[in-house]
Amino acid sequence: MISRFLALAAGALLVACGAARAADAGDFYRGKTISLVVGYGPGGGYDLYARLLAKYMAPRVPGSPAIVVQNMPGAGSMRAANHLFQAAPADGATFGTFDRNMPLMAFLGGNSNVQFDPLKFVWIGSLSNSSDDAFVLWARRAAAARTVEDLRRPGGPTLTVGVATAGATDNDVGVILRDISGLRLKLVQGYPDSNAVGLAVESGEVEAQLIGFVTSKIVRPAWLAPGSPMQILVQFGRPDRHPELANVPTARELAADDSARQLVDLALFTYQIARPFVAPPGTPPDRAEALQEAFRQTVKDPEFLGEARKLGLEISPVDSVAATRLINDMGKSPADIRARLRAALYGTGK
Repeated sequence: MISRFLALAAGALLVACGAARAADAGDFYRGKTISLVVGYGPGGGYDLYARLLAKYMAPRVPGSPAIVVQNMPGAGSMRAANHLFQAAPADGATFGTFDRNMPLMAFLGGNSNVQFDPLKFVWIGSLSNSSDDAFVLWARRAAAARTVEDLRRPGGPTLTVGVATAGATDNDVGVILRDISGLRLKLVQGYPDSNAVGLAVESGEVEAQLIGFVTSKIVRPAWLAPGSPMQILVQFGRPDRHPELANVPTARELAADDSARQLVDLALFTYQIARPFVAPPGTPPDRAEALQEAFRQTVKDPEFLGEARKLGLEISPVDSVAATRLINDMGKSPADIRARLRAALYGTGK
């Protein structure tokens, strides 16, 4: 009886403490505006996900503050990641999203421009674990390389692919497909976002693009239409073939041996938190919990899910606890495999 009483008392105390923290957070957020920093320009996949989240999450934060999207493109979203870690106010009034590949880049090391530690971010969650998505290589049908076999044939044609910069998902997937899976790709760096690459493909400036399958359905629907001048050659971001792409090989299938497959598997890790949201290190615990709980409530909201479906966005949410666990697990990946992937992606074993 006494133990039961103590358990009930402890539970009541936890509820009371939680209510007090929510009240404190509500006092802070009431009348304020939260900045949601997006590491890419308007109109792309990360921006679409962020704007939808902002719309439905704001009323669920205690005090009902406004949430305003702040686009901060640059260096494949590294600018935004560095800003959130080093410069953004850690008062709970700022959180953001960046390329899914940023945590992997930080763990691999070898890039002096990385000024953030994924383990020290306050993880709010991810809107996708990629279970219903893929990262695909779209190519013009008129290109000289029309099949994977063309791209793997010694002396065969090369496909020019527009990408952002080293560390961005499109660039790093391109390097893996080129150097680990053996496809003849020429990566043309320097594009600010996926929209810019898509326009470059359509103008003939480059022949191909690496982009999320779901995102491409939204921003380039004509590419999927009958008679389209575009086709998908390879899929990445998942261990098996996407149901809608049953005839398209995965990078893992194309890997030459077990060593290559290990590298591909490590690179696939970040797709489990494909649409990440974090707050700066040092965000007060009550405000961090308020943002995390608001995220958890939002991703269960039927209206939010309904609008996501209308927009064609894939929602397979990961909460703050699971996202933090995944990041910790990624940080514990074997050092030798990290070193090999670092050498493959960035040309250095250091």
